[in-house]
Amino acid sequence: MRFAFLQEPPFCFTDASGALRGCDAVLAEKVCETLGLDGFSAIEAGFAGLLPGLAANRWDMTTGLFISDERKKLVDFTRPIWMLPDGLLVAKGNPRGFAGYRSVAMDQTGMIGVISGQIQHPTALRNGIPAERIRTFGIQAEAAEAVAAGVVHAYASVAMAHRGYLAGRPDAPLAVIDVPAEEKQPAAGAFALAKGNASMRQRIDTCLDELLGGSWHRHMMREYGFSEGDIDRLL
Repeated sequence: MRFAFLQEPPFCFTDASGALRGCDAVLAEKVCETLGLDGFSAIEAGFAGLLPGLAANRWDMTTGLFISDERKKLVDFTRPIWMLPDGLLVAKGNPRGFAGYRSVAMDQTGMIGVISGQIQHPTALRNGIPAERIRTFGIQAEAAEAVAAGVVHAYASVAMAHRGYLAGRPDAPLAVIDVPAEEKQPAAGAFALAKGNASMRQRIDTCLDELLGGSWHRHMMREYGFSEGDIDRLL
């Protein structure tokens, strides 16, 4: 199985030795092993190329992505593998007092960063942030560095992704603010597969049904910073 991933801890990342780590990567490899699929190989990609790469047969499955009606027109999704809330990455001490998307909208000079193509962009717009105050970036590290440099004042993504980023950079002058549920409910993410292979999707779903919430899965997720509540939310 060819697995496309992003450098986005704690979901997927390469460690100092070059080995692939992260909860999505480990889960994907476990599914591959359990189902007896051809050897697992990981391919690093940019976010914008994940779904086109499936359509072009450059890989067989992607790291977890938020499920949306728009994306479902392009690819098939497995059953959810996590359900997580958004968060804002801000300067340490939160000098602008942000509490979520709407507080950024109320700050007349507040700039927010998002990753191009991710659902945080339309979420920011729905919560009143003008398009001209939203800046798009290609990868997580670029957006986080823009917050540290004051180029933008917040970066919107999954709160757990922000915490994963900071776990590897304890000295970074950054902090995470959880987005309130009234602005954005926790959303489900799943592996994406190319359309036209329902039997494979069903096999993967059956395997996930057996793995998720079990002792192996809980132990693995805890290693990457997930709480029991994070795990139980998707069951």
